[in-house]
Amino acid sequence: MKRASLSRFSLFAVGALTAAAAPAAWQPAHAPALPALAGIEKGMWELRERGSSAALRRICVADAFALIQIRHGGTACSRFVIDSKPDRATVHYTCPGAGHGRTTIRLESSRLIQIDSQGIADNSPFNVTYEGRRLGNCG
Repeated sequence: MKRASLSRFSLFAVGALTAAAAPAAWQPAHAPALPALAGIEKGMWELRERGSSAALRRICVADAFALIQIRHGGTACSRFVIDSKPDRATVHYTCPGAGHGRTTIRLESSRLIQIDSQGIADNSPFNVTYEGRRLGNCG
């Protein structure tokens, strides 16, 4: 009888610890500190897609995290940091009902960046590479 009580207690304790730890382990990374993104100047940026003759894209960057979700701009997404270095950040993000992506931003300077992003948007795969240059302040 004593052994059965101990077993139940052990199972209860393991279950309680697992339940307590689970929320911390599964919370999305909303805005973790990423040194590479902190090094990007705010302002008007021009993005040129490599290997494409498409028109240049201009974007006002108030928060460098907008560059992570270049194909899912303005969508509420959860983020998971894969790699973070002073000159590079790789983030996977998931946007419920809108798709997901994995983006790497490499800082050449505070005004020149390289963006590689791939994932699913509008039910179709995408794989894009941009060179971003800061033009000035947002107007």
